[in-house]
Amino acid sequence: QVQLVESGGGLVQAGGSLRLSCAASGRTFSTYTMGWFRQAPGKEREFVGAFSWRGGNTYYADSVKGRFTISRDNAKNTVFLQMNSLKPEDTAVYYCAAGYTSSSRSSREFAYWGQGTQVTVSS
Repeated sequence: QVQLVESGGGLVQAGGSLRLSCAASGRTFSTYTMGWFRQAPGKEREFVGAFSWRGGNTYYADSVKGRFTISRDNAKNTVFLQMNSLKPEDTAVYYCAAGYTSSSRSSREFAYWGQGTQVTVSS
């Protein structure tokens, strides 16, 4: 089992940047595929991006490709989501998740979730 805590959300203007952090504890960090998802009010949770240790790759949703970047700090057991060129449609609660399936884009394949952090982008 692993526990996840997100931080770094806030209010920014369109075109601005934010970096979200996800701190993991409880089990070996490199065991899991680490994913980022987001959910806006009234909408389903959608995939943003993920890093798969077992697959050895980082992959993103088309909507954020070229703007968002996932990185890791293994010493601090933390994964980051760097968000640049933010748009109002990026407004959502962002969730960090951990799962067992490599290259997964499905929330159903991520077993552990953080509580989420709000990102609001003004126009």
